[in-house]
Amino acid sequence: MRILFVGDVVGRPGRDAVAALLPKLRDELRVDLAIVNGENAAGGAGLTTETARELQAAGADVVTTGNHIWDQRQFAGEIEGLDFVLRPINLPPNNPGRGSLTVKGALVVNAIGRTFMAPADDPFRAMDDLLARSDAKITVLDWHAEATSEKLAMGWHLDGRVTAVVGSHTHVPTADARVLPNGTALVCDTGMVGPRDSILGMKTDVIVERFRTGMPRRFEVADGSVSFGSVLIDADDATGKARSIERVDRTYPS
Repeated sequence: MRILFVGDVVGRPGRDAVAALLPKLRDELRVDLAIVNGENAAGGAGLTTETARELQAAGADVVTTGNHIWDQRQFAGEIEGLDFVLRPINLPPNNPGRGSLTVKGALVVNAIGRTFMAPADDPFRAMDDLLARSDAKITVLDWHAEATSEKLAMGWHLDGRVTAVVGSHTHVPTADARVLPNGTALVCDTGMVGPRDSILGMKTDVIVERFRTGMPRRFEVADGSVSFGSVLIDADDATGKARSIERVDRTYPS
């Protein structure tokens, strides 16, 4: 199975880039399963039914999320009707939605880190519990976390038990994509699908001013050329082991 994981989509510029590039990449790279992190797709913070469906129409088989999952408040009442959307599996159990799903024979999971993040249940235990109940050969984790140490720890913890641990959240791509000794593909962060000349997809002057003054300012999605960050994982269907992981980075418009 060939799996494309697309990093955090930021606002309308990110959604436009996904709509333009993902269908072509699916054909070009012979992608069997496309997973897109959409937690910043609605105005740069959160997700809505409309924006989730937009990503699905562009070719996303699964849309994952993260710490901004409930930023669009109505989404808590909408997520149950979107069977292709995941929220982190280790949110408290009273949260609506689901943290994992099986699509095209692959188990896709979303989990959130705890280092430098808001409180959440133990993601390591949550993954252990899920895997103890799963018989899926291919399992892909969107590991939405801040600290590279925590991201690496999860990769090594799951090495040989899942196909891939793919990092999201920081919007900054890392150069460490590799297959671990027991067959798990790992990358600390895929990067984003958002405006290149920005700070994490947001207008630079707004973010610089917040750092300079310490005063709150409303985030605004930047514009201009979009960086499209993704990784392609080639997995053995019989064993679930990753054969390779490679970065697939594009610019839109090219």
